[in-house]
Amino acid sequence: MPLKLYNTLTRKKEIFKPIKKNFVGIYVCGPTIYNYVHIGNLRAYTFSDILRRYLKYSRYKIKEVMNLTDVDDKTIKGSQKERVKLKEFTKKYEKSFLEDIKAMNIEMPEVMPRATEHIKEMVAIVKKLLDKGIAYKTQDGIYFSINKFKDYGKLSRIKKKALKAGASKRILKDEYDKKNINDFALWKFYTPEDGDVFWETEIGKGRPGWHIECSAMSMKYLGESFDIHTGGEDLIFPHHENEIAQSESATGKKFVKYWMHNGWLLVDNKKMSKSLGNFYNLRDIIKKNYSPLDFRYFYLTKIYRQRFNFTWRGLEASKKAYSRLKNKISEIKDDKKTNKEYLRKFEKAMNDDLNTPKALQILWKLVRDEKAEGKIQTIKKMDEVLGLNLLKKEKIKLPKKIEELVEKREKYRREKNWKKADELREEIRKHGYGVEDTKEGSKIRKL
Repeated sequence: MPLKLYNTLTRKKEIFKPIKKNFVGIYVCGPTIYNYVHIGNLRAYTFSDILRRYLKYSRYKIKEVMNLTDVDDKTIKGSQKERVKLKEFTKKYEKSFLEDIKAMNIEMPEVMPRATEHIKEMVAIVKKLLDKGIAYKTQDGIYFSINKFKDYGKLSRIKKKALKAGASKRILKDEYDKKNINDFALWKFYTPEDGDVFWETEIGKGRPGWHIECSAMSMKYLGESFDIHTGGEDLIFPHHENEIAQSESATGKKFVKYWMHNGWLLVDNKKMSKSLGNFYNLRDIIKKNYSPLDFRYFYLTKIYRQRFNFTWRGLEASKKAYSRLKNKISEIKDDKKTNKEYLRKFEKAMNDDLNTPKALQILWKLVRDEKAEGKIQTIKKMDEVLGLNLLKKEKIKLPKKIEELVEKREKYRREKNWKKADELREEIRKHGYGVEDTKEGSKIRKL
């Protein structure tokens, strides 16, 4: 079965055929670095990581670009509030983001460009659009005229006629003389509210609009047309719609072949909101005694396109399942073989639009199959995609009481007092730890 991916542009699963043979260019809408990324953001980056890993597993050469939005209204306001320079402010949250994706075992992209380092490329696109009469100047900035792009709405399926004032959440408050209320800003002219954040350019003193940043960075590193663009479903309109409009108007070429979007993450069936007290980041997860990989496993239990409801109870179930899986795998001996039948089933699941819940079912079936050969090498191959560190041996920090019981039990074993040793094994088990006796000594694992 060939790899099929759901394309938001066509609203159907399509057989994946890259533009260049054996090479895939991927652009991932990265974070706006004004705060810690929340768990909804982390779902998007886990999904794009699974996509990346499976394409690599399928022997494609990958070039993944993930941008860092380090200049926009939020970053400027945040830096002013903390009374620090914009670069110093965003650097703090860039560092925390990199720590988060490392903790979640998300592979680093080949390129991670910052918006502030690509102003020249943004200005070049805006100039092209001005020269073509698709963009126009007002008192407060340069805008893209959506009426000049006949295919506007093809990604979101929004009709231009149906757009009303206020349909876009990102319309500027001070409209001045925009020709259409839904035209969007390519370049914002300087205002005192921007403080020291501005660039002196051929198109005027100011700063870029949000949408132009992604077009400039994606096309610089992947070319005017590339294979896959990912992001959360909340970015379909207006962000990705506007990216298409400005990019295809500037180049006259198809911008992206496959658009892939992950579903919303809800919390207790509600939208995440600080006012509701259900707005979480990875630090909140860790404080509750869950590991980042417990959280990664949790995400893989749902198809990426579906909306997902986060609950602490659901995460607890995933934590237990992941722990059981690792424990079972730790008991398997490596016969150095590979089970091609289970790998074929795994690939069939992943080829069906990255069906990770099905892939996990196949993994579990392999682990529990007492007759199956080649388990360890097959699990190793599957984990290239799942990224769960299934074969990595974790060092357990034992509570002092357990250490004392283990030491006491070892003493009884040396004295060959098997009855007392067995009694202590049961006591240790009651505290949530298992003991395995090996030639090298006792091995302890958390149950």
